Amino acid sequence: MPSPQPDVIIYTDGACSGNPGPGGWAAILKHTDSDASKKISGADPSTTNNRMELTAAIEALQTLKLDRKWRVHLVSDSEYVIKGITEWIKGWIANNWRRGKKSNAPPVKNDDLWKALYEQTQQFEMTYETVRGHSGHPENEECDRLAVEAIKTLRESQ
Repeated sequence: MPSPQPDVIIYTDGACSGNPGPGGWAAILKHTDSDASKKISGADPSTTNNRMELTAAIEALQTLKLDRKWRVHLVSDSEYVIKGITEWIKGWIANNWRRGKKSNAPPVKNDDLWKALYEQTQQFEMTYETVRGHSGHPENEECDRLAVEAIKTLRESQ
């Protein structure tokens, strides 16, 4: 039986000028019934690309009202985000946010953001999709443009 159509499709991207360095994130939220869309973005003066990819997803999910169990389809060009939330996170949680079973295993990088993303995803019916970055996908290209623009705006304000 096919999954029902999502209520909202969220497209995300993160960018960094240097890694670490100034970074930007962006998301486009599209309501599938009304075709209404919303664009959001932001920046951080000192971050990494992976942190911006995670932040984009977190910020987008935080914009949704919690008045019902939305069906959300998250689209990202970041395999780190998609594999992390669909494959790796269960092991991280079981291992107390460590990258292995032993108590001296290294901690999961960006665990603060992973915890926030996990908390957000638990409020919705989630599906996920990875798209190839910089391959002409219209919403991914627009998110990339918005994330880069957020870095530029941050630099100009400093």
